[in-house]
Amino acid sequence: MKHVIVAGEAGRFCGWPANNGLWRWDNGREILVGFSFGDFVEQQGHNLKGGSDATPGVASRLARSLDGGRTWTVEEPANFVGDGGAAAASPGGFDLQAPGFALRVVGVGYHGSRDPAGSFYVSENRGRQWRGPYRFGALMADPDLRGMELTARTRYLVTGPRSCLLFMSARPSSSAPGQIATDKSFVAETTDGGMSFHFVAWIVPLADPHRAVMPVVVRTRGGTLVAALRRRDVRNSQTPCWVDCYASRDQGRSWSFLSRVGETGQENGNPPALTVLEDGRVACAYGDRSRGKLYTRLSADGARTWGPEIVLRDDFRTDRFGDRDFGYPQLITNDRGELVVLYYWATERNPHQHIAVTLWSP
Repeated sequence: MKHVIVAGEAGRFCGWPANNGLWRWDNGREILVGFSFGDFVEQQGHNLKGGSDATPGVASRLARSLDGGRTWTVEEPANFVGDGGAAAASPGGFDLQAPGFALRVVGVGYHGSRDPAGSFYVSENRGRQWRGPYRFGALMADPDLRGMELTARTRYLVTGPRSCLLFMSARPSSSAPGQIATDKSFVAETTDGGMSFHFVAWIVPLADPHRAVMPVVVRTRGGTLVAALRRRDVRNSQTPCWVDCYASRDQGRSWSFLSRVGETGQENGNPPALTVLEDGRVACAYGDRSRGKLYTRLSADGARTWGPEIVLRDDFRTDRFGDRDFGYPQLITNDRGELVVLYYWATERNPHQHIAVTLWSP
């Protein structure tokens, strides 16, 4: 396994790639990943001035690789997340299958956003320039979502020139500030190139007692959609969090439990990342802050069963408060067929949280 620093410098905190989007072109030779960026302050919790990526002044950045993840350049595009400006009605008609298309979703409580209805940006030149923010039309007025606020990150599958499935999450608007335990994941869809959006289905029923958030979705060779979800027992903070997989065989209209992948530690756990290898196997990566390690597991049967945990990193350096603030991975394959695992990390040599990548041929 080869570990490379993607973005980071002394005195700065870089984190949460899973909150900020991942895109690939040219079969994975060109990769673009987002992350949050701010001043480093050693303290209990996140070593970020202000404490979270929702803090005003925390910036959204992008890092680009043109060689499958071996070297990276940090970019700060204009008119991107956090630059201000009210969301407008979307003109729609975007060509979602255009060679340079990218979509970036913003939800409340993340990346400086305080808009409970959320918004999105689009790029038509591989993330070098962006248009937006645009509203999701009447999505949050749907009876299934009325009285809720959008907490989605960026996860979507393009299904046609004007159609796309978006994998999102929402929680009751009555949630107390900072309350994150009530999110549930759902599927939304546009069929007019981003002009309007409609609710499709909950991935986990609202009656489910556990948090189910940050869905990451792949399509297997057989056409089944597999969603990996970040799970948490909201009634007992001492119960280790975990990752579950759900399957849909009808384009996201209904979902059924498929498998439990692994544990992600106590308190709030860590989200999963998911991709399909060239040989059809499914790979899932996740961090466990209780054990202080980043793992991956492989499935040869469409995510129904999983092989043993494989350690990707175990050299994390805790700060003087003992915090293990790392993970939030993104996962993709590159043009060499390697797994490209992106996450945030800290080591003895580079003690300030930075974005790193692990390249690996399983």
